[in-house]
Amino acid sequence: MSALTGSPIIAAAGGSFLLESRTPADIFTPEDLSEEQRQIAATAAQFAREEILPAAEAIEAKQPGVLSGLMRKAGELGLTAVDVPEEFGGMGMDKVSSTLITDHLAVLASFSTAFGAHVGIATLPLVWYGTEEQKQRYLPRLASGECIGAYGLSEASSGSDAMNIRTRATLSADGSTYTLDGEKMWITNCGIAGLYTVFAKIDGEKFSAFLVERDTPGLTVGAEEHKLGIRGSSTCPLVLQGCKVPAGNLLGEPGKGHHIAFNVLNVGRFKLGVACVGGARHALAHTIRYAKERRAFGKPIADFGLIQRKISAGATRLYAAESMAYRTAGLIDAALEQLGPQRLEPREIQRRIEEYAVECSILKVYGSEMLTLVADELIATMGGYGYVEEYPAERFYRDARINRIFEGTNEINRLIITGWLMKRAMSGKLPLLAAIKSLMDEVTQPPSFDAGSGRDEPLAAEAELLAGVKKIALFAAGAASQRFMTALQDQQEVMADLADIIMQVYALESALLRARKLAVGGKGAAEVAAAMTGLLADESMALADQAARRVLAACGEGDMLRTQLAILRRLARFTPPDAVGLSRSVARHCIEAEKYPL
Repeated sequence: MSALTGSPIIAAAGGSFLLESRTPADIFTPEDLSEEQRQIAATAAQFAREEILPAAEAIEAKQPGVLSGLMRKAGELGLTAVDVPEEFGGMGMDKVSSTLITDHLAVLASFSTAFGAHVGIATLPLVWYGTEEQKQRYLPRLASGECIGAYGLSEASSGSDAMNIRTRATLSADGSTYTLDGEKMWITNCGIAGLYTVFAKIDGEKFSAFLVERDTPGLTVGAEEHKLGIRGSSTCPLVLQGCKVPAGNLLGEPGKGHHIAFNVLNVGRFKLGVACVGGARHALAHTIRYAKERRAFGKPIADFGLIQRKISAGATRLYAAESMAYRTAGLIDAALEQLGPQRLEPREIQRRIEEYAVECSILKVYGSEMLTLVADELIATMGGYGYVEEYPAERFYRDARINRIFEGTNEINRLIITGWLMKRAMSGKLPLLAAIKSLMDEVTQPPSFDAGSGRDEPLAAEAELLAGVKKIALFAAGAASQRFMTALQDQQEVMADLADIIMQVYALESALLRARKLAVGGKGAAEVAAAMTGLLADESMALADQAARRVLAACGEGDMLRTQLAILRRLARFTPPDAVGLSRSVARHCIEAEKYPL
């Protein structure tokens, strides 16, 4: 099913947002949804409202059968079949539709976690790497929700260092079975799953993946973990002692399991970022409703400027994350449309998605930290009420923390963002080095006092800020590359600061292009989108400037550092907007709507 037939959306190269300019018509936004996609979103939202939220207490208490029963109900509506090909009982939907489902089901983190693990990292390895026989045997039941999947990669000594797993697989003398020995930790859906994708090293060397059914002798599911958050989801250790798996259950090729493990995590990161968007939208609505109802000093606290600032800050970051999420989904769908007759080739689909690994990592980091902000400000707005279990605020707060750990910690993903771009630059796949050289030539020239072009376009000042942030990203990356060269990968603090600047570029550009697209539409939506973009531009420049200063100070000293800082001051020079006025405007739209206003 195509999302973008007849659409001009560009399947741009991954990471090219840092080097190239885009127009509003080039990107996909939530306002571009087809009628069919809007119906899919409505179906998911109705399921969340009528099935998930009423069962929240039962889910959080882990009442037997509740979570798995809801997964089957979701399967009856086709929600668990979203990314499974039609010939194996799935819906074969486009990635925008898949994004909508993840977004609108994210009203309760425990359910969202279980659902996301099942349809993403537990099912996609089989879709992409399974044999025809494996797909026929397992995918129809996974698609229907009859069988729930789990993904067994993490171990006590190899969380972020996935290649360091100790679980071992040994092939029998007659070649008919593999014997698995080891222990997996923190496995989502472990207690309710019927099929596990387990990673092990054949003969202690060849990193590989295996499909292991729940009733396989030698497989033991450990006790449920007692967790800070997402308490309603199942998280258990998985113990394998002499666990004999048919040789036909090897997934993919021996020794190639790292391709499966890492490529599926790109989708996992993307979907996690999307779920954070949905969760934040729900939490922000709680913040706004409480602020309107709670009175202090004779009026609703929503009338107070500092409460309005909390609302506007959350809405602005949410707007940026939402814009990035649907832009990225549109990029993936546009890339898949280029496949033509090869579209149904799973490996090619996986490769097209891998193209946007940096965008997926950005969305994961930005989205999870945005949700943390929204949840924290919900607690702050509710005060003492937010701190007690009778109200959902404390659950939002507890649940939000795991998103910065899931699918690679935010620290690991920051390293991925910078490292992935540098790797593509060194291989010639992305002309990053040429762009850095061009900028270095530009900044050594006397400053230009040209007023610039495009002043009559909507949000011209914000566009100039975006151009400045892009230049800061390239300038800082150039300084770091020149100082450290191939040893840059060992400078984690510098890599993380560069990633933060790069994230601001993608967030601000996505928000700006969407706001410009809305400028030709309805007045209310255009007005609040413009105000949020203005706030975001101000914040992005400040964050980029601060991160770049740290990078430059780590790369130079003396006269060189002073010269570089002078160049940075030129790149970061701007007239700040009226952030107070913009904040009040965004808050007013949120309060009038009693929710996120777009």
